[in-house]
Amino acid sequence: MRKFDIRNIKIRKVNAEDLDDRMLLANLYLTQGLTLIIGIAWLLFQGRNPIVLFELPGGWNFALWGAGLAILVLVFDLAISRFVPEEAADDGGINEKLFKNRPIWHIAVISLIVAICEEALFRGAIQHAFGAYWTSILFAAIHVRYLRHWVPTGLVFGISYGLGWIMIESSTIWAPILAHFLVDLTMGCIIRFRREQE
Repeated sequence: MRKFDIRNIKIRKVNAEDLDDRMLLANLYLTQGLTLIIGIAWLLFQGRNPIVLFELPGGWNFALWGAGLAILVLVFDLAISRFVPEEAADDGGINEKLFKNRPIWHIAVISLIVAICEEALFRGAIQHAFGAYWTSILFAAIHVRYLRHWVPTGLVFGISYGLGWIMIESSTIWAPILAHFLVDLTMGCIIRFRREQE
């Protein structure tokens, strides 16, 4: 039996062009699954019940918070894109590769899965432990593909802080989940239809 030698592990930078569609989707779903598992484990470690966290609120107030933040983020993002060169907001082509040929129903599924998994970990577990500010720093850091440029990094931090704030104000995780879903769905559809027109 061969011994495992950690020194033989080679990590190389992968460009968006190096990934085929199946590998990109497998990576996305695997990382989101791990994010959800870590979030649920962290909630349990905190002595909190994940089922209680995901209980639907009694009214529709959370929808106003979620939709309101999503509209604010989208308007701000579109305004920034008018003044900031495209290179300054480059994510390495991952979003374009992910959404440009995807059917709308699949963009919606991806957006929903990402919103639920990331919000369970970041707003559900991490924010409970460290607060909205430090959670937003971590949230920006895991979106590593944006870290090369300060504009998207700042935008991701601001969005994360907004998501944390509306969770506090609405007292439910469904407000940030809705906002996250609407932003990702809209941006995915913009990428899809913009490329289709070109």
